Amino acid sequence: MPIHIPGLHGAFLRADAVQSFGRHDVEAALARGEVLSPWRGVLVDPLRGADPMTIISAAWLVTGPAALVTGPSAAFLHGLTAVAPTPVHLVAPYETHKRSRRGIVVHNGMFLENDREERLGLPVLGLDRVLADLACTLRPWNALAIIDEALASTVELERMQLRRRIRELISIRPDPRGTRIGTRLVDLATGRAESPSESWLLWRVVDLGFPTPAANLPVLDIDGREVYRLDLGWEELKIALEYNGYAAHVDKEEADAARRRDLERRGWIVADAGAEDLHSGTRLEKELDEAFIARGVDVRGRTPGALRPRRHRERRSR
Repeated sequence: MPIHIPGLHGAFLRADAVQSFGRHDVEAALARGEVLSPWRGVLVDPLRGADPMTIISAAWLVTGPAALVTGPSAAFLHGLTAVAPTPVHLVAPYETHKRSRRGIVVHNGMFLENDREERLGLPVLGLDRVLADLACTLRPWNALAIIDEALASTVELERMQLRRRIRELISIRPDPRGTRIGTRLVDLATGRAESPSESWLLWRVVDLGFPTPAANLPVLDIDGREVYRLDLGWEELKIALEYNGYAAHVDKEEADAARRRDLERRGWIVADAGAEDLHSGTRLEKELDEAFIARGVDVRGRTPGALRPRRHRERRSR
């Protein structure tokens, strides 16, 4: 007899299946591949076995009802997709003594009920708590991408309130590790990045020591009409940084070249970044250095004879 239990997003406890169908039928269904068991004690519909919702649900069921979904998995339930939701992250009270296993990362926490919400039938930490934790624990470029995505999905009037709440939660974290960089990331996020890659690129630029660029910077004509929107840019110096991701630029080489020529005619220096620059900034660092020095500004003080920002000149005169 095929096993059909509605379950939670295609996941259900093995004990429930045994109670409904008997141990023999459950074991036979497993042998025939009609159900899968990603972890001991839980079964999933094989047609949904790669669905993140099914995987998260199965992980929560096997960990127990006291656990809450947290980390990137919780961000996914809140509608944020900049970071992969698996492995599944769960937080449980200390007294439950739950342990991590392959594919499930269990954290321990206190006062979880204060931040508990329900999303898509699963108990999850609230968005502001999730973002504060991720700002301090994820790799900076991933944390920035997910904070940017959260701000982008928040109406303009509420963005400042969300930033303030995240900063407050970071400031009272019991674990101080990562709080300094977490606060920096919250301040750096704009909510204007149109893809995780743009957020990653923003982090790469500021991590290399360059001034923070504006995201999605408009270029206006003499009548004040927008003609282009730059991925990143420094308007005062008329330096543009464009991300040439494959998906957005495939079969558009001619249009991209014409856009670049027109920007240069308008007085802009255009630097390019690709996917490889998100992993190694050596080439990008050199190109941006050359762009800034061409404007007579050596923001990092690496080139003898180039102009320095005003604050460095003032220090030398004291």
